[in-house]
Amino acid sequence: MIHKSSVIDKNAKISEKVNIGPFCYVGPNVELSEGVELISNVHIEGNTKIGKNTKIFPFASLGTQPQDLKFKNEKNSLTIGEKNIIREYVTINPGTEGGGSKTIIGNECLLMISSHIAHDCNIGNNVIIANNVPLGGHVKIEDSVVIGGNSAVQQFTRIGRLAMIGGMTGVLKDVPPFGLSIGNRNYLQGLNLIGLRRKKYDNKKIMGLDRAYKEIFSSKNLHENLSKINGEYKDNELVSEVIRFIERDKKRPICSPQN
Repeated sequence: MIHKSSVIDKNAKISEKVNIGPFCYVGPNVELSEGVELISNVHIEGNTKIGKNTKIFPFASLGTQPQDLKFKNEKNSLTIGEKNIIREYVTINPGTEGGGSKTIIGNECLLMISSHIAHDCNIGNNVIIANNVPLGGHVKIEDSVVIGGNSAVQQFTRIGRLAMIGGMTGVLKDVPPFGLSIGNRNYLQGLNLIGLRRKKYDNKKIMGLDRAYKEIFSSKNLHENLSKINGEYKDNELVSEVIRFIERDKKRPICSPQN
């Protein structure tokens, strides 16, 4: 059902069973999949594709021009997966040429009020971004991450799977998988034990991960520390995931515990 007050471009691709409430705008290159709901006053433009059963609340703005002075109207896109909840005043920009021209959001994410997803971000599945959280450009967030309210994530930052960011944290350094990071300038407080237990990981695996974390972050020279534990935790897939994350981009700073 499409409310008569909404403006839907004739070239937009609107699937059956889409509900569009009053005062929405849907541009010519937008694609809305089955079950998408725009409650009211939603603005969607650009090469934007929204997956099945995603619900978008009033005054969200999706697909508008990236906030990047280098952007020269090159072709770009925004892809949002299935079963997402996008709350009031959320803004999401498409990509730029410098970042692959794509902004991607996975499935079953919750983007709370006034959060911002900048150009070229890549967001995994089951991610929760709380109120008033801006992500800078090129941020990569893996699956099942939680970011607390009023935090800010600097451009190019990586946040590993199942990490948790405490509220009002300034995230300038990469956060490894399963980490709990807090602080005005983020540091690693420890493991996201609650998240690990909710995912029903074996307690022995968690204990092994805890020991490995302490060894990896025993000093600032992470790569030297990794060489010391080489092979010791080869049967613990959680530890292996942390090691791969750190080694994937050796130029990026990784947040560590405070001394």
